[in-house]
Amino acid sequence: MTTTLKQIGAFSSPPRVGLFVTCLVDAMRPSVGFAALKLLRDAGCRVEVPEAQTCCGQPAFNSGDTADAAVLARHFIETFEGYDYVVAPSGSCVGMTRAHYAEALADDPAWAERARRLGERTYELMSFLVDVMHFAPADVKLDTSFTYHDSCSGLRELGVHDQPRALLDKVSGLTLKPLEGNDVCCGFGGTFCVKYPAISNAVVGEKADAIERSGASLLLGGDLGCLMNMAGKLKRKGSNVRSFHAAEVLAGMAGGPAIGEER
Repeated sequence: MTTTLKQIGAFSSPPRVGLFVTCLVDAMRPSVGFAALKLLRDAGCRVEVPEAQTCCGQPAFNSGDTADAAVLARHFIETFEGYDYVVAPSGSCVGMTRAHYAEALADDPAWAERARRLGERTYELMSFLVDVMHFAPADVKLDTSFTYHDSCSGLRELGVHDQPRALLDKVSGLTLKPLEGNDVCCGFGGTFCVKYPAISNAVVGEKADAIERSGASLLLGGDLGCLMNMAGKLKRKGSNVRSFHAAEVLAGMAGGPAIGEER
C-alpha cells in the first residue's frame, strides 16, 4: 500500500512527470533511475523518461564554460518544459537547473525566463515525494542501521534535509545513526576532485572516518557523485560500510550489490 492521489486530494489527475535520470545514474548506477521511476509511480505520477535528455550542463558551467552550459541548458528546457514537473534523483543537477540556468542564460532574457519558469517545476526526488506528492512508502522493510550524508547542493540550494529522513523513517527495521558533519562536503564537488585531488582526498578521508564512527552499517544519500566518492574511500580503507542511494532503499531495491561492489 502507498499513499495515492485520491487520498491526498492534491491533483484532479495524475501529474505528468519528466524523469531526468542524470549522467552518473545512467552510466554508473542505473538502478537508482529504476528506483526513482518506481517511487514516482507509487506516488501516483505518470512518468516519462525523455530519450532526448543529455547532461544538464553543470560540469561545463562549474568549469567556466558558460557558452556550452547555455547550449545544454536550452536543450534541457526544450526537452522538459512540456511536463507538469521535472524530477531528478540528484540535488546537484536540480540545483544547476533551478539556481544557475538563469545565470548561464543571462544574455538572453527570453530563455532566462523560460529557465526560471521550468525551475519552479523542477525538484530533487526526495523533496518532490514529500513536499509535492505527500508520499510515504509502505511495506518496505530493511533490518539494519544507516547514516545519512546531506549533499552540498541539495542542502544549500534546495533545502533538502528533513525530506529523506521522513521517508526513510517509514522503512520498517531501519535505524538512523547520526553522522558527525553530515552537512560538510564529502570532497567530491564534481570537477573539484579532478582539479584538486589531494584536497579532495583529505576531505573524503575525514568524511569516511566520521561515517565509520557513526556505527552504521549503511551510508545513504541523495547524490550519486557524493556516494561514489565516499564509497570508494570506504572501500580503500577496508570498511564494511555499504553505500546506497536513498531511493534504492525506499523502493525496496537495496538487496543487490552496493555502490562500488562487484555485480
